[in-house]
Amino acid sequence: MKRAAVNPSDIGWVALTHLHGDHFAGLPFLILDGQFSRRTNPLTIAGPFGVRERLEAAMEVLFPGSSRVSRRFATGFIELREGTSSQIGSARVTPFSVPHPSGAASYALRIEYGGKVVAYSGDTEWTDALFEAAHGANLFICEAYFFDRKIKHHLDYATLRAHRERLECGRLILTHMSRDMLSREKDSEFECARDGQEVVLE
Repeated sequence: MKRAAVNPSDIGWVALTHLHGDHFAGLPFLILDGQFSRRTNPLTIAGPFGVRERLEAAMEVLFPGSSRVSRRFATGFIELREGTSSQIGSARVTPFSVPHPSGAASYALRIEYGGKVVAYSGDTEWTDALFEAAHGANLFICEAYFFDRKIKHHLDYATLRAHRERLECGRLILTHMSRDMLSREKDSEFECARDGQEVVLE
């Protein structure tokens, strides 16, 4: 974020799809950065049931005692419930249950903000819940872990492509790509995400 000239203290809320380390383990560092930079803006973290406990446990593993330190900024938690929309700052977030074991619920998220809708698959094998999550979205960010190899709990490009015509969304960007998918990126009909990429929705 800092390399991209984004001030971490300007981030007011974070919405999590599930509680695997590659999806939420950056939060202890965001919180610690806030402490060290004398952040005062409140931070809201939304995620599946148990998100607060899992985050605090991660903080204790990484930096013992850090979860109990008094902060200059308020840290609030919202537990997302399947199919129920929650107001998080100026955004409205609706979770859809997807099959991806993570020790808690795993969700695809539909986020309404500033008159636009962004949907994100999170990690999941194919499920028709993605049709609902992506319906009418300006942008659907979707996992494509492998190109055409099918593995449990993850989505491959070939399966996504087979369902594309029924996904009633605008722009589609692939993410969470393995070396296999990255090596065949040129064969993809869809845009692939890049670190630091700026996306402008018309």
